[in-house]
Amino acid sequence: MTKLSVNINKIATLRNSRGGNVPNLLHVAKDIQDFGAEGITIHPRPDERHIRYQDARDLPSVVHTEYNIEGNPIKSFMDLVLEVKPTQVTLVPDAEDAITSNAGWDTIKYKDFLVDVIAEFKANNIRTSIFVDPISKMIEGAAETGTDRIELYTEAYASEFEKGNKDGIKPYIEAALVANKVDLGINAGHDLNLENTAYFKQNIPNLLEVSIGHALIAESLYLGLENVVQMYLQKLK
Repeated sequence: MTKLSVNINKIATLRNSRGGNVPNLLHVAKDIQDFGAEGITIHPRPDERHIRYQDARDLPSVVHTEYNIEGNPIKSFMDLVLEVKPTQVTLVPDAEDAITSNAGWDTIKYKDFLVDVIAEFKANNIRTSIFVDPISKMIEGAAETGTDRIELYTEAYASEFEKGNKDGIKPYIEAALVANKVDLGINAGHDLNLENTAYFKQNIPNLLEVSIGHALIAESLYLGLENVVQMYLQKLK
């Protein structure tokens, strides 16, 4: 069964919009795990517009499943991850002013940089993952960095699926086969939802984990958080 890691950035966005501590991020993280999710994901950004660096420090007190911290490995981010020591760090090449992640790494151009960053995290017993587009040469390049896993950037798949084009899965199948061949674990995330997650899971060999936040929280407004977590778990069986 593919693990479900719930990205709680949107909970922090809602909290920050009003000030104070409602909703309580730590309480929601605890509840999400109690509802069955196998991981909690956060993606702190330098301006701390949703997840704050202090949130990253506080969450280990309640996260008893896998803890995944995503972000661009600038110095402040690296220092935070090395301090917190989550289960996994996912490296994402997003600009400081990006609304959301919108591209994977060029693992060939940035190979030397990624090698150094990944080596430091792995020396601290933190599992590493690289956010990548479903392009075979980028998967092969990722294998050369020493990373444990890749996270397939699934926006293109989600967009094609919404249009009724299930062939949008093909580049992801090819990428997964390459990853399997070079012994990279496979994660996935971005714009996965209750409509498209099961088909993705069914077609990607050895999919270890999906990270879902925006859609899951939006769907929970109508269906309830506990119910939606359970629905995703069924999709991932």
